Amino acid sequence: MRSALVIGASRGIGFGFARQYASDGWRVTGTYRSEADADRLRAIGVEPLALDVLAADAPQQLAAALTTAGGSLDVAIINAGIHGPQHLRIGNPPGVADFDLVMHTNVYAPMRLLGVLAGPVEAARGTIALLSSRMGSVSETDTPNSLLYRTSKAALNMVTKAAHVELSPQGVRVLALHPGWVRTDLGGPGASLEVDESVRGMRQVIAAPQAYPGGGFFDWSGEAVGW
Repeated sequence: MRSALVIGASRGIGFGFARQYASDGWRVTGTYRSEADADRLRAIGVEPLALDVLAADAPQQLAAALTTAGGSLDVAIINAGIHGPQHLRIGNPPGVADFDLVMHTNVYAPMRLLGVLAGPVEAARGTIALLSSRMGSVSETDTPNSLLYRTSKAALNMVTKAAHVELSPQGVRVLALHPGWVRTDLGGPGASLEVDESVRGMRQVIAAPQAYPGGGFFDWSGEAVGW
């Protein structure tokens, strides 16, 4: 049975990934923070795993859970992330607390967890997918809004590319994915995509390593995104 881990599976896109993989017969583990979220994951056939990605011992907790689960992963998705203040620009920079929270959640947490995921994904010659955003593309930036979020996703893209360089010789495929503008708590009700459509498209990218090789940045439709 193929296996998947979704970091940040409580709601939105992460929940969509967990639900779709589980409904297709995969063994799926999804991380959560509140017990109500654990119940929602169990209800769709997902094994819930309590994990706060900001906790000091998060890598150790994840490593222990993966060892217990068998130590092999076909797909690992790092989805946990936050937007932070909406209207920051160069003339209105973030406060230290906001900067620390967004950068720790969107950049530092994935950096710490990638090292834990590498071994289990290598065992299956699988894929690690990090949920980024076109808003983190330096080459495609043409508006100054959401400065902190953009900066964090640009940094995550560098983490993704560096992980690809380090891990690809071991048979680990590492990708950055842009989910599109999705109707979630983050995207809002006016977004253009439903969660299921976005997730279905990203799963097709994940499932096609020849068409979408490691070290790439792709959107939900399979279009390459400029770094």
